[in-house]
Amino acid sequence: MTRSISVFGLGYVGSVSAACFAKQGFTVIGVDLSADKVANMNSGRSPILEPGMSELTREGHAAGRIRATMDVAKAVLNTDISILCVGTPSMRSGKLDLGHIEPVCQQIGEVLAKKNSFHLVVLRSTVLPGTAASLVVPALEKASGKKFGKDFGVCSNPEFLREGSAVKDFMEPAMTVIGAADPAHSAFLREIYAWAPGRIFETSFTSAEMVKYVCNSWHALKVAFANEVGSLAKELHVDPEAVVEIFCADNKLNISTAYLKPGFAFGGSCLPKDVRALSHRGRELDLKLPLFESILPSNDRHLDRAIDMILRTGKKKIGLLGLSFKAHTDDLRESPQVILAKRLLGEGRQLLIWDENVTMGRLIGSNRQYIEEEIPHLGSVLGNDLEKVIRESEVIVVATRVDREEVRRLVRPDQKIIDLVNLDKDRRPDGSPAYDGICW
Repeated sequence: MTRSISVFGLGYVGSVSAACFAKQGFTVIGVDLSADKVANMNSGRSPILEPGMSELTREGHAAGRIRATMDVAKAVLNTDISILCVGTPSMRSGKLDLGHIEPVCQQIGEVLAKKNSFHLVVLRSTVLPGTAASLVVPALEKASGKKFGKDFGVCSNPEFLREGSAVKDFMEPAMTVIGAADPAHSAFLREIYAWAPGRIFETSFTSAEMVKYVCNSWHALKVAFANEVGSLAKELHVDPEAVVEIFCADNKLNISTAYLKPGFAFGGSCLPKDVRALSHRGRELDLKLPLFESILPSNDRHLDRAIDMILRTGKKKIGLLGLSFKAHTDDLRESPQVILAKRLLGEGRQLLIWDENVTMGRLIGSNRQYIEEEIPHLGSVLGNDLEKVIRESEVIVVATRVDREEVRRLVRPDQKIIDLVNLDKDRRPDGSPAYDGICW
């Protein structure tokens, strides 16, 4: 079956989406409050200035696959899918303005009350997690008098279009994201993306809504990072283009998925030291580098969150699994686990530590000097018997990669597990110990 699509909002995202779907052979009806935009599209002219849009709109109009209207009822009654591309601008406070979302949902809902066939509403506008479930679905149900999941469906389908290359981005997406509460709704929407290259992700409403913000924040972070690198390089009389070219050549660690996994704070003998040195050099040059200067405070706040999670249990006996800054090493220098242990001891907690790679007898050099300064009595709380550490603790803090099945076998139902490394992704089966993860 060839689906027909109505696109609400003929701004940048809506116009591109409408023209590109028409190019893929769908019948598309654009909807907008602006008579000028509607007239332009109905005359085969693009409502926006964007490379490729004039040709696409003209071709779609000539083929009879694209038209526009100000009549919501006409659009909804004559299509299977309504895609919301209305604006979500910032208020002066920075809060997202959803003032266009609810009214259009109400208008669509009022038409759905008169429609007998199933209809899918797709939220393509950029909205914060929770918007589809807390605003779109209730507004549609209230206005239509119908039931979500039975009479209509809702999906989240964020866009990843860049001005200047939006048509190419739409036609050649790196990925397509479909968020839904019902797999049947995802399948309905996936059908209209059957042509799309790249991976199609089917996920929850909230994950789909959030991923757009994560992508844009990452892009903003990269620009700010490169600019601070360039600013510091200039002051140090270093060629920033040469540095960045070399940096970007490493696609194993630098331009890759490496380190981009939520988890515990970073540490070790390199990262904290080098970030600290660059920030200090910038201050010496009277150069403000707020991004660099915020990295270590951000890392500290993440460590604070872990400590707060442990203290909120109200338990005294804490078993810490892992002390070195990462698995398969005995390096304790600036390990966040060491700082965590020190803070817990300072809070009067009874601590037992297990790390298969760390024993007092093997610590030498700067590694031993560091731990003697931070936790001089480490030997009294460090044990090599995992079973004993778990047995004598009320709270188990997993801070390194350990055998998941072994931990599951040893913990009791009365014990609390706090996971800092995403050891147990299935969040524990029924009847097992209480579980909490730092980022999940």
